[in-house]
Amino acid sequence: MMLPARKPNNPEYRDGNGFIAEIIRTNRRKSADIRVEEGAVSIVVPANTLPGKIDQLLADKRRWIKEKIALQQELSPPSTKQYVSGEAFSYLGRNYRLKVEQGNFAPVKLIQGRLVVTLPNTTEQPHMVRNALVRWYKRQAEQKLQEKVDRFSSLVGVEPTGVGIKTFRSRWGSCTTKGKLEFNWQIMMAPNRMVDYVVIHELCHLIRHDHSPEFWREMARVMPDYQQCRDWLRGNAVQLIV
Repeated sequence: MMLPARKPNNPEYRDGNGFIAEIIRTNRRKSADIRVEEGAVSIVVPANTLPGKIDQLLADKRRWIKEKIALQQELSPPSTKQYVSGEAFSYLGRNYRLKVEQGNFAPVKLIQGRLVVTLPNTTEQPHMVRNALVRWYKRQAEQKLQEKVDRFSSLVGVEPTGVGIKTFRSRWGSCTTKGKLEFNWQIMMAPNRMVDYVVIHELCHLIRHDHSPEFWREMARVMPDYQQCRDWLRGNAVQLIV
């Protein structure tokens, strides 16, 4: 099925018959690269690749893609969500109701207090709804976490070399030896102050790469209430699942 034409600066998608693939066009590649992360499919292609060529690539790799999706579903943390209209999903500590509409795929949008996603009516719909939500949370994380890093860097007194979004199984963030900060996108479900804590935590690791008393003194200097945030995350982490 053909999907609507891409609007300028908007993500581009193709319907892969049971999954939605995000198209990432780049001038830095001469061949295509298909990726499946968190059950979400993306295909990186040279900038001038025609839609028909992309559809053929997805069709040729459909079995492999479906197998990867199934495997990742098995490995995903257990969830009680059914991914249907009316369910609540947390964003920055506030619950928003999901609204699933029928039609050509359109990514999640936050409209009048609802998380609205449009999808074709297929047996794969719950899985596709979850993928759409994961993509939305990742996009929010890319924007909001960069803003917070920019805001808190001067307070901490450091300059990270970059910011990345990843999926971590048992941590909220990390700091590489080259000074890049990486954050778990799922932190976007926590209250805003908890997100601040995670950002400041990783920024302080640019000063101290351990959890020594000196590290926690840096944390207290910038965020006196860090212990309450740390305790909240320890007690509520299992609830922050899409």
